[in-house]
Amino acid sequence: MHADKSHHLTAAAQRRHETTRAKATQTLRDLDREGGAVTFQIVAQKAQVSRSWLYTQEDIRAEIRRLRDLQRGRSGAPVPASQRSTDASLLRRLEVANARVRDLAAENQRLRKQLEHALGRLRTSNPDQ
Repeated sequence: MHADKSHHLTAAAQRRHETTRAKATQTLRDLDREGGAVTFQIVAQKAQVSRSWLYTQEDIRAEIRRLRDLQRGRSGAPVPASQRSTDASLLRRLEVANARVRDLAAENQRLRKQLEHALGRLRTSNPDQ
């Protein structure tokens, strides 16, 4: 009787699966970094995998949809990941804008007070008017 060597086939299938996943994941990273359009067709072509296989991989499918949705509604070419604003940078910009609004409001209040005093002095120096 022959020894069961099916574990070799299982291991080879597992390696092939991991290699295929790595190619698809790397393709997604490349497209995102370069700002290339992300669709199932494009990812399948560039990664040399089938579209049907992409649909069976839940995490890869979700990432394709996420990147595709980020690009939808934008006019022009997609923005590469390295050029997109992060949540932290957007939050910082908002904080700076809010600080600027507070400064302008305080300056506006100070200028109103100065105007009130100037008008008061003008009225007291010209009581006829």
